[in-house]
Amino acid sequence: MAEREPSGHQFMDLTVPEYAYMFGFLQADGHLERGIGQKGRLRVELAGRDIDLLRRFRALTPYNSTISERTRSTNFAADHATATWTLCSLEARTILNGLGLPYGRKSAAIAPPRGSFSGRDYLRGVIDADGSVGRTGKGHPFVSLATASTAIGHYLCDYAKEVTGVQRTIKRNTRDGIYNVLYTMEAAQRLAADLYYPRCLSLTRKQTAADTLAAWVRPTGMRAAHTARRWNETEDRILLKLNSPVAAAEVLNRTPQSCNLRMWRLRSGQIPMPSEQ
Repeated sequence: MAEREPSGHQFMDLTVPEYAYMFGFLQADGHLERGIGQKGRLRVELAGRDIDLLRRFRALTPYNSTISERTRSTNFAADHATATWTLCSLEARTILNGLGLPYGRKSAAIAPPRGSFSGRDYLRGVIDADGSVGRTGKGHPFVSLATASTAIGHYLCDYAKEVTGVQRTIKRNTRDGIYNVLYTMEAAQRLAADLYYPRCLSLTRKQTAADTLAAWVRPTGMRAAHTARRWNETEDRILLKLNSPVAAAEVLNRTPQSCNLRMWRLRSGQIPMPSEQ
């Protein structure tokens, strides 16, 4: 059973990139259902072309689980193929529920984990499930997320500002109450490159789409993008010395959320520590 887990880590240790990604995906596209007594199940249904991701989930899970396939007629296709991963273990469901995967309807209730977790892998899982990566009809790069969760919307905005320097504010649309967070052009390039790094766990088609964004060059004559304020080594040293996102925010004229995320990325090794002076 244990040999299925990444070496040296427990099931759903969210500091492990694969589990952080998997948890983000399950929060966005998984369905945790209660049954009679202690019975219940977790189900994830994807298009048949994405079955390889479900196989990875099964391999990462040290509990019995199954993958089934079916083809049915829908309003969009006469032979729509899907694949479903099902996990029934009470122990596994208890772990996932404790981390923040609710039973039943959950779209507005989900939020980033409270403990330590790999932020970019978690966000990639959320975006693979409920977002889009690619090019617009005019060929411009974009990364987007549609979510009912205020907490996840804010987390993406804070994370993306740290990576791209671009600030986004979120507002529910009036039609269905969903937040639509969109990054385009150079901001989308930088965000996609950060989230979809080489050999990361992801949907193959979205990894392929993200890889194509790097080749885009702003056309001659197109208005230049706003030059965002970037972090530098001096600011990193001040942040680490103060050891307080709130205090650093006042000194550096940045938001506490941005300072907190920068500190986490430095200490987790996602970006290099500043050189000593």
